[in-house]
Amino acid sequence: MTSTYTTTVTTSGDRDCRIERISDAPRARVWAAYTEPDLIARWWGRGNPVDVVTWEFRTGGHWRFVEHHDGTSDGFEGRFREIVPEQRLVQSFEWDGMPTHASLDAADFLDLGDGRTKIVVESLFLTAEDRDGMLDSGMEEGMNASYAALDALLART
Repeated sequence: MTSTYTTTVTTSGDRDCRIERISDAPRARVWAAYTEPDLIARWWGRGNPVDVVTWEFRTGGHWRFVEHHDGTSDGFEGRFREIVPEQRLVQSFEWDGMPTHASLDAADFLDLGDGRTKIVVESLFLTAEDRDGMLDSGMEEGMNASYAALDALLART
């Protein structure tokens, strides 16, 4: 399934990044795709195989995913800072490719009232160099591939 929506990535300061995406699914289903390990493994890594290595879904809990692709793998991890069911998820995010350069990501899930959900992620990086390094790493391309895999998953479930 090809989505009719695109992902918008903007910056307004030197350390932030705002990501917006609309999904053709109710908020409860989008939330489940973000918070249930068996669903996460089916879309999160651009549709590539993903191992959910650690999943402690509680405030202060640790998560770690490993994506397998092209004969290699990439690890990602963080800790949950705030969880408001079906509304907001705040967590740290670190990619093994840029160790010690974590961001704080706040995802809001907005019910558009017509069976669609708007996902808004505000990422705050420690430095401008961290933000720019993540943007230059192919983050936007990978994120768009992951959202396409999310769209396909939501269409099937």
